[in-house]
Amino acid sequence: MTGTQKKPPVLKIEDLAVAYKVRGGEIEAVQNVSFEINRGETHGIVGESGCGKSTVAWAIVNFLGANGFVKRGSIKFQGQELVGKTGEELRRLRGDQIAMVYQDPMQALNPSMRLGDQMKEVLTVHRGMGEAEAKKRCVEMLERVYMPDAANVMRRYPHQISGGQQQRVVIAMALLNNPALLVMDEPTTALDVTVEAAVLDLIAELRRDFDTAIMYITHNLGVVARVSTRVGVMYAGEMVERATVADIYKNPRHPYTQGLIRCVPKLGADKASSVLYPIRGRVPPPNSRPTGCIFGPRCDYVQDRCRNERPHLRQVGGNRVRCHFAEEIDAAQWQPSDDLVLPAKTAEAANGEIILELRDLKKYYAVQGSSLKDVLGFGEPRYVKAVENANFNVSRGKTLGIVGESGCGKSTLIKTIIGLEESTDGQGSFMGFDITGDIAGRGEQLIQELQMVFQNPDSTMNPSYTVGQQIGRPMIRFGTVPKEQVRDEVIKLLQAMRLGENYYDRLPRQLSGGEKQRVGIARALASHPNLVLCDEPVSALDVSVQAAILNLLLEVQQEFNTTLVFIAHDLSVVRFFSDDVAVMYLGQIMEIGPADAIYAPPYHPYTEALLSAVPIPDPSAKQKHIRLEGSVPSAINPPSGCRFHTRCPRRQLLPDGGKICETDIPTWREVGKGHRIFCHIPTETLRTFDPVITVVG
Repeated sequence: MTGTQKKPPVLKIEDLAVAYKVRGGEIEAVQNVSFEINRGETHGIVGESGCGKSTVAWAIVNFLGANGFVKRGSIKFQGQELVGKTGEELRRLRGDQIAMVYQDPMQALNPSMRLGDQMKEVLTVHRGMGEAEAKKRCVEMLERVYMPDAANVMRRYPHQISGGQQQRVVIAMALLNNPALLVMDEPTTALDVTVEAAVLDLIAELRRDFDTAIMYITHNLGVVARVSTRVGVMYAGEMVERATVADIYKNPRHPYTQGLIRCVPKLGADKASSVLYPIRGRVPPPNSRPTGCIFGPRCDYVQDRCRNERPHLRQVGGNRVRCHFAEEIDAAQWQPSDDLVLPAKTAEAANGEIILELRDLKKYYAVQGSSLKDVLGFGEPRYVKAVENANFNVSRGKTLGIVGESGCGKSTLIKTIIGLEESTDGQGSFMGFDITGDIAGRGEQLIQELQMVFQNPDSTMNPSYTVGQQIGRPMIRFGTVPKEQVRDEVIKLLQAMRLGENYYDRLPRQLSGGEKQRVGIARALASHPNLVLCDEPVSALDVSVQAAILNLLLEVQQEFNTTLVFIAHDLSVVRFFSDDVAVMYLGQIMEIGPADAIYAPPYHPYTEALLSAVPIPDPSAKQKHIRLEGSVPSAINPPSGCRFHTRCPRRQLLPDGGKICETDIPTWREVGKGHRIFCHIPTETLRTFDPVITVVG
């Protein structure tokens, strides 16, 4: 009988409540959370920022800080209760059987120790393993996570490897003891789409090969669809829905889950044919949650019962749902509420006048060598070739999206356009102005017409000045409105950004991340520019806030005929938002053309690899598996010929096996309708590629 007994789940959480002691009492950050994870299963946890995902993870390993504690409920690991265990007992478990991978690998790595010493410590302390055996096992595990030159990496310090490699080291370290439970808190958020794809592949392999139970926390619905077997959706500290990954996407029952899915652009959708629907309102803070259903104030189906009675998690079909009316709600019949402001659909505008034109634009950075010759000034000059021969036009009222891996030159390109960097060579003109010099040599009119929205609004906002002062300053500086009308104009802009007059006197610290980004957009628009450069403006935002910001930018573009250059690493967002797309690799544009043409064959092999890597928020979608080998080469000494040839999976299609790619710079191939590809492979061959993504049903 004992042999046939079912093993307990690796992790079982029941009615968990986590509280923090604060001045004047305590606040429950998490309440009523229940779920379990079995061996060989990945349980995804999704939700907006502040919904309690990470708090649940910290509770498992008791990293809640001095003022945090499990108030009630149970956390069982392989049948044994963790709540109430002593620090020493938990320490033994944490290092040996429960492992955690953080969002920022530098939080888990000691900057003053070599990576090999940090990894070996896991085995020598917890397993009593000898030095030589521990080193051999560490190298094997680094190779298992596809770390190039694993033996050498063991001798390096954390700062001497890339962010993606640091994350692989942390994952390898977490797996050294073959843990029964692996907790991963947003482990791929800061990674490039290609590195993220490799890490997600690795997670799927680990689950299969090691039979590990994995708890995977993320706000990215595409990542959840790729790695999870089951999904829990959290909102304001509660688990509001749990189901298999297929049921969550095909038949979401809770209004919040349905809302999250409506916020995300589908790959292939564009702004002309589809709309993003943000969830109105925001997640309430733990100390002011509503009575009744916590999602009630933001729900389109709210009734009196929802306001007065807290729903319980119950079975509805294949899903466990915390909603009174889950059986009656049909996502297919949903209509946006009247107070949800959406950008108007507009007919496709004909190409207008060219507003921005670049011809062979280059940006090089001089690099000081470390040899004695270099120090004395006799060495050969060396340069980081950040942008090489950029050629494109942007028409008035259009959006050019720019995509590519980190270090490909996207941000350097737009910093050169706006004048934060001076170009090394080539021509650039904007509305007849020469933009090849730095900003110090530009006239006021050019500065007024050319503005930028940065990725991190915190780094560009003065913490001592109010929102109104910061938006009003460009108006005063450029004299776009009389001084006595500045306040009224700022308030108009705030209202256009969906921020009321009451935000005028607030300081940046009183705003959420999404609100700060709206202020950044308002400030960029305050001088009535013709061109706005957007550097990853939505990459750090929740999906609902992201949808609201994208809608806002579309509305601004339609109202003022503003031209936009838009950088993002999410190819679904770029496809939805852009009229044209440029794909960059190692400082060069590899492909450029209309957005719909870029996302279907023929495409450059690098574009094909990027599309294969992007996580799609649809578990039924079929995606080709193309992974780039090796790392991006150095921009100081880029490969000869085609810069992509060292990683190109398609060069063997050429008659000479790709030898020409190593020696000759490709010529641009015109595919039609402004679509150009920078590749030696003939267009006829590129057309034979199967589509990377096929949506089933």
